[in-house]
Amino acid sequence: MFSSPDNKSIERAYESAKENYARLGVDTDKVLEKLSVPSISVHCWQGDDVSGFENDAALDGGIMTTGSYPGKARNAEELRADLEFVYANLPGKHSLNLHSIYAETGGKKVERNELAPEHFSNWIDWAKGLGLGLDFNGSFFSHPKAASGFTLSSGDEGVRNFWIEHAIASRKIGETMGKATGKPCVTNVWIPDGYKDIPVDRLAPRVRLRDSLDKVFAEKIDPAHNLDAVECKLFGIGSESYVVGSHEFYMSYAVRNDKLLCLDAGHFHPTETIADKISSTLLFVDEILLHVSRGVRWDSDHVVILSDDLRSIAEEIVRNDFIERVHIGLDFFDASINRTAAWLIGTRAMLKAITMAMLEPTAKLKELEDAGDYAGRLFMLEEVKSMPAGAVWDYYCLKNGVPTGIDCLGKIREYEKNILAGRS
Repeated sequence: MFSSPDNKSIERAYESAKENYARLGVDTDKVLEKLSVPSISVHCWQGDDVSGFENDAALDGGIMTTGSYPGKARNAEELRADLEFVYANLPGKHSLNLHSIYAETGGKKVERNELAPEHFSNWIDWAKGLGLGLDFNGSFFSHPKAASGFTLSSGDEGVRNFWIEHAIASRKIGETMGKATGKPCVTNVWIPDGYKDIPVDRLAPRVRLRDSLDKVFAEKIDPAHNLDAVECKLFGIGSESYVVGSHEFYMSYAVRNDKLLCLDAGHFHPTETIADKISSTLLFVDEILLHVSRGVRWDSDHVVILSDDLRSIAEEIVRNDFIERVHIGLDFFDASINRTAAWLIGTRAMLKAITMAMLEPTAKLKELEDAGDYAGRLFMLEEVKSMPAGAVWDYYCLKNGVPTGIDCLGKIREYEKNILAGRS
């Protein structure tokens, strides 16, 4: 169907690109070294449409998947196999992001507030074997005690305490994961709480949420093992008029309580980009978490592509040397296409965006900007867009022993034929 360049062609293209970038003062060999640092946290829920292993309950809390493409992972073994395939086709070392609904309880019913590290021991052993980091999320949706649309901000004290206990249990699980892998686990809190129509009392639910979070975070955990993050949202399905955990709420909470603020690319107005929020936020908090997705008209969690928005996110991180302070996680799910393809398209797009940002002659662009030469700045920004970043990316993949270009699609087709097609 397609032909791919051989290794010699990739090497020649890289040498030519190296010369071109050197004219702009960019050392591509150093860029290749820097590319080993960023770790992308790949989200497990793309592989099974956010089903998890807990029950067969329908998704709620504003979460929805569309499509019924064959080959969905039906259990933990299949999900881990699919993830191994994905990691084998990505350059660099990365992490896995888990939700609590992916606990393995041996067939026993374990309530979410009773989950413990032992229910994730298979995931921990698997991640250690592959040298992966682990991140974690409490699951505050698709549960009878979330049916009202309220969890940590619920007016029902019993419901509220249940979710407080779940969030505390999640932190303990995250701590254990961090200790086991030797890499801090980012444990994120996102809740769907809100009203479909206009509320009268916007304050009381936020008071309850603040007090619940204070209880959740009361016990200090070594940040070498666990990092706490809180995630905001503008609106959701069923919470179109009011979301308790707004951007202003969580921004304030994160700053006051020294927590990571999670910025989700789909959780703001369609005309907003989280790229513009990164530098402002990092003036007041030490680190942030990103959930990189692609909203189309709403928070639809489409597969990430190499869009202007994605490039802007990567540029903001790289230009300001924020690589060590920004935890990049992915958050999308598409059941209408091959799920392993979705993972690889999205993760490789994120890595390509970082590659392109690292190839930018940032120092020279800042010089032009500081001198007030805005025409020169715009000219150079446009020129950079047509530079041979793809040749550097292909060479990076080659050096890491993963497929380059269209060869990756061939691997996806082969895996689908040999593995996914056998799943009913």
